[in-house]
Amino acid sequence: MISGIKNINKINMIKVYIASPYTIGDCAINVRRQIDAANELMNNGFAPFVPLYSHFQHMIHPRPYQDWVDIDLVWVESCDALLRLDGESKGADGEVDHALKHNIPVFNSIEQLIKFYKK
Repeated sequence: MISGIKNINKINMIKVYIASPYTIGDCAINVRRQIDAANELMNNGFAPFVPLYSHFQHMIHPRPYQDWVDIDLVWVESCDALLRLDGESKGADGEVDHALKHNIPVFNSIEQLIKFYKK
């Protein structure tokens, strides 16, 4: 068991990609929303992937937008599920479409995700 995570073997953890707005609204608040969602997922035994951590790398080493999109789609494919946080976002909508094309289930709330995987 990982400290602080509800009785789950780390080898069997479900990997969850978090998709949400970034550039519409306040970027810092949007990053915080993903981090908060990741923390709640971790508390429930999931292994979240937080693509908006790239916000900090981009501040130091800026890259073209398409670079981030391409990298994010690779990560979408490696996850078991995608959590779509609310809010307008062409990027997050594209990640949802990509997940669905790869038969990766998409959830609109952490509660849905927990209900599905913690039967």
